[in-house]
Amino acid sequence: MTAGTAIHDTRARLLDTALKLFSEHGMEGTSLQMIADALGVTKAAVYYHFKTKDEIVEAIVGPPVQELDQMLDEALTKRSRSAQIDHALQGLVDLIVRYRALFGLVNSDPGFRRVVNMTSEAARVDDVKTKMQTVLAGAAPNLAAAIAVHVVFAGLSIVGGDPAYAGIDDATLRQHLLDVGRRLLGRPRR
Repeated sequence: MTAGTAIHDTRARLLDTALKLFSEHGMEGTSLQMIADALGVTKAAVYYHFKTKDEIVEAIVGPPVQELDQMLDEALTKRSRSAQIDHALQGLVDLIVRYRALFGLVNSDPGFRRVVNMTSEAARVDDVKTKMQTVLAGAAPNLAAAIAVHVVFAGLSIVGGDPAYAGIDDATLRQHLLDVGRRLLGRPRR
C-alpha cells in the first residue's frame, strides 16, 4: 500500500466513523477525540485530515451532492420528459437508500443541518434542489407541481433516513420509495 493510498483509506475510515458517531450521538455530542478513539488513532491524526467537525460534515456531504448533481445532468440528456423524470426519481431513491444514515442526520440533527447550510456545499445543495425541480416539474412549474417536487424530495429523504425503517432491506425500501414518489408525481406504476 502506498502512502497516498493509506492516507486516503484513513480519511475514508475517518468519515465513515464520524458519520456513525454523529448518527449515534448527534454532531454536537460527538467530539474529535471520540472519533480518534473509535478509529484507534490520536487526535493529532484526525487533525491531520480535518481541523473541525464542520470540515468533516462538508466532506461527508460533498460526494452525495455531487452524485445527485451528476445524475440530474444525466436525466436532462434523456429524450423524453417521461424518461427524464423516471431517471431522476430512480437516481434520487438510489442515493437515499445508499446514504440512509446521512439523510437521517440531515433531517434530524439541527447541528448537522446548521453546518450543511453554512458550508460551501450550501449553494451547491440549493442548485441541485433547483435542478431537481426543473427535471421533475419543468422549467416554470405551477405551484402544485413545485410543491409536489418538494414533498417528494423531502418526504422520501426523511423516510429513507428514518431509523424506524433501518431494518428494511435496501431492495424493499427502494421499491416502496419509488412507488410513493411515482404516486406523488402523478406517474403510473411501472
